[in-house]
Amino acid sequence: MDGEEAQVKIAVAAPDDAPDWIAMRSALWPGGGDGGAHADDINRLLADAGDTVNLIARDGIGHALGFAEASLRRDYVNGCETTPVAFLEGIYVVPEARGRGVAKALVAAVEDWARASGVSELGSDAAPDNMASLKMHHALGFEETQRVVFFRKLLGA
Repeated sequence: MDGEEAQVKIAVAAPDDAPDWIAMRSALWPGGGDGGAHADDINRLLADAGDTVNLIARDGIGHALGFAEASLRRDYVNGCETTPVAFLEGIYVVPEARGRGVAKALVAAVEDWARASGVSELGSDAAPDNMASLKMHHALGFEETQRVVFFRKLLGA
């Protein structure tokens, strides 16, 4: 199945998507406990999406294949020249569907939303050592603009 295009349906996330969305968010961003923090975020986004778009990808029989979350950022976005900028906050494809066009379909839907929102740039980020994410971004037409490592030092009283 690797390399074979998946049948993908992209839709704005709805309340019925919450269990799958929580599971995929937990896989992408572990550390949300039992998913409670993700459930809280999702409930808030479902109640009022604000300047975000939250998409779920499903196959022809309804199995969740992935999700994408994007927002309009009005603050400075590294490497971008305009404001606001659409920003890909998160994207995840279940392992068995990777390499089959799911991320491409999700990002295309985010791009459509961004254009409809009147923006001309789509930003994203990835950890410098996340080779799979870097490869995916390049394959989807993103260009790397800069690499940054942030530091902090706790100061005593």
